[in-house]
Amino acid sequence: MKANFHTHTTFCDGKNSAEEMVLAAIQKGFNALGFSSHCFHPLNPDFYKPFDSLWHIPSENINNYTNEISCLKKKYAGQIDIYLGFEADYFECDDNNVLNVINSKKNSFEKKYSILKAYPDKKSYSQYSPDFLIGAVHFVNTSKGFYSVDHKTNIVKENLLKLYSTKNGKIDGKAAVCDYFEAERKMLKNGKFDIIAHPDLVRKRNGELKFFSEKESWYKEEIRETAKAIAKAGVIAEINTGAIARGAMDDVYPSAEFLQMLYDRHVPVCISSDAHTTDGLDCAFDRAEKIAKKTGYTELVYPGNIIVKI
Repeated sequence: MKANFHTHTTFCDGKNSAEEMVLAAIQKGFNALGFSSHCFHPLNPDFYKPFDSLWHIPSENINNYTNEISCLKKKYAGQIDIYLGFEADYFECDDNNVLNVINSKKNSFEKKYSILKAYPDKKSYSQYSPDFLIGAVHFVNTSKGFYSVDHKTNIVKENLLKLYSTKNGKIDGKAAVCDYFEAERKMLKNGKFDIIAHPDLVRKRNGELKFFSEKESWYKEEIRETAKAIAKAGVIAEINTGAIARGAMDDVYPSAEFLQMLYDRHVPVCISSDAHTTDGLDCAFDRAEKIAKKTGYTELVYPGNIIVKI
């Protein structure tokens, strides 16, 4: 059994079409493929255009996306099981805060984008009848504005300096990391979804920026509290190989220590590639499986009651 439930296409920031991903998955021997376009529903992702190119699926394209995946389900039935999902972002921000930040970048902000909350919740996505939802935190909100921890290294650094500078001009890494995990715990408490994406994504640019240390006691406490929240939410944690595929980090999410905390709390896991290309569909799956086994896991769990022995 071979499965991947974290797959991106040209509907969001992927490089290949949905059908190209299906054909590649069949060629690579996959039994199940779950599509998970980045989504900010009901918030229109145009709100962050002043700061970045659009990498969430535009609201007006969601129906096209769901229709395409439904067609592929039927077309390739018997060859591979296809699942419709979303990588649903968590974002919550004070209206005035965001409006002030956005207005500093452009002259006006249209009222139709004034809904500034998005939750990975099955109720809010019910009109699209997804088979599963992945809950994700990419954006962190502060009193000075918001930023994405998943951006290019130089832009992450620029935002950390702008939002988390100490009096001596250095980055307060502890504050930045604590804000990230606090947002993740809020998502886990208030959302309703199936899989939590890359639960320590804040590590992605730390190899270059070195704005915090994973050895610090406060950091260990943050991941411990987040592991508790994941267990309480009853979701699946993914062992995500996306950073390896894109050369951002030579490790999976979560770290070995974080994964051990999840195992100790009986949190089920799956392996996912966070694929943005056909070549990356099964990137480092063998490595992720070895990490899972070393931690103590003997099976992987996926939406749809799929259980894979390892």
